[in-house]
Amino acid sequence: MVHLVYCDNTGKKGEKVLDKIMAGTKRMVVRGAAGRKIPHSRVFEGERLYFMEKGSALITATATVKTVQNYEKLTDDEITKVLEENQNQLNLSEKQKTRWHKKCLCLVEFENVKEIEPLRFEHQGNMDDWLIIDKIEDVVVGTSIPYNYEKSKF
Repeated sequence: MVHLVYCDNTGKKGEKVLDKIMAGTKRMVVRGAAGRKIPHSRVFEGERLYFMEKGSALITATATVKTVQNYEKLTDDEITKVLEENQNQLNLSEKQKTRWHKKCLCLVEFENVKEIEPLRFEHQGNMDDWLIIDKIEDVVVGTSIPYNYEKSKF
């Protein structure tokens, strides 16, 4: 499987998620919710990540999953501890720490980040901020297929 990760692009220059990834100051992404949600338990070491900035419609970078940490039913103190212990790789702002203060967390560390020739993303309705697909061409303009949520079910 490959994963398409939407990166938040709000904030000042240098604080944007994809900017941090490309600069090498962010080597881990986090997703969280009140209950298990994609990509929790569905992303594995060695798989390929593709990154795009929200709203850009361009997939511009790739990386390989190095490690994955999945957590469920965390207490407030445990959430804070997990985020703090991984802050060196996550590089979260205070606002992002608040956003990801969730009971279920999935932390995905990555390596071998590479900028790629931009691929035009074909957006379809109701897509989440993390897509699990067979191959990146499935969501690229000209080769895309209708997005099937089967891979996103638990």
